[in-house]
Amino acid sequence: MGERPKALVITAPGINCDAELAQAFAAAGAEPELVLLERIRRTPGLIDRFALIGLPGGFSYGDDVAAGRVMAVLMREAVYPALAAAVERGTPMICPCNGFQIAVQAGLLPGADAGRWPARAPAPTVALCPNRLARFRDVWTRVEVPADTRCIWTAGLTLDPEADRMPSAHGEGRFETDAATLARLERQGQVALRYDARDNFNGSMGAVAGICDPSGRVLGLMPHPERFTRWTQHPWWTRLGPESVRGEPLGLRMFRRAVDLVRTGQHHRSTVPA
Repeated sequence: MGERPKALVITAPGINCDAELAQAFAAAGAEPELVLLERIRRTPGLIDRFALIGLPGGFSYGDDVAAGRVMAVLMREAVYPALAAAVERGTPMICPCNGFQIAVQAGLLPGADAGRWPARAPAPTVALCPNRLARFRDVWTRVEVPADTRCIWTAGLTLDPEADRMPSAHGEGRFETDAATLARLERQGQVALRYDARDNFNGSMGAVAGICDPSGRVLGLMPHPERFTRWTQHPWWTRLGPESVRGEPLGLRMFRRAVDLVRTGQHHRSTVPA
């Protein structure tokens, strides 16, 4: 199988899904390591040691001010250049839930235009707002992968509408932007995941559940794929037919795609059109 690529899981006070993210990377064949943000802020070059990166979910720094805001500010100051450089050289990165909220405020998503990352973190152009009914929801939903997405984590996945659901747990996950930005994201294949029209519980614009950067390597999404790497995690796994549970769960398939690309060296290939 070859050497297990190293996966960096950036953690901080208040984050509570770092162990789950590490376990998902490990199940997909990577070697995860949890590193505190403060250590990375002091030595950003640590990022260069890793072939994959994850920003976990949870409530970083208590979600003071707004969800993910404090951690995003700390990253914009000292870590953004190193992360942008990692993506430019081909490093896949996944940011579930609070990680998605952090990534959009830290300037990592929707990402650099045509893969040219600016020296300083750009201002956010999308937002994760309070859910439509202004309440926290913990729910499994049907999801869809757009046929034209360029996201390396989701592109080409074939979904079973009953078995391949995704768990979400958040109070601020409603995707919002202006109409022109959404149209551009759709046109460039940057919408990586949508809620099924029946399951858009938080009221996200365009039913967007996740987006990627123009290279397809950086994925931010509100659902938690790291919480669906074993069939026993599915709320109805005992009622699913044998055909449904024969393959790998959706979350594990997503992580395995990125890990396998790193192992074969294909992550260096840019998906940005010339």
